[in-house]
Amino acid sequence: NIDIVGTTAKVEKEMTVAPPRRIQSLTVKIHVPHDLSPENKEKLERAAHTCPVHKSLHPDIQTPIEFTWG
Repeated sequence: NIDIVGTTAKVEKEMTVAPPRRIQSLTVKIHVPHDLSPENKEKLERAAHTCPVHKSLHPDIQTPIEFTWG
């Protein structure tokens, strides 16, 4: 029951320089255009960091997630 209408996400992929070419990092930037309570911000951040897809990526891939609010 958290209003996330209008939320956007952008993924930036960075590749390794040395062969074999592989994904080095996937940076996810999430913008939530609402001012949420600290509790709801924490819930959304926890959901992002415990997402099954996030956990399925190879451990060598860096996967920072950045949130902006409001």
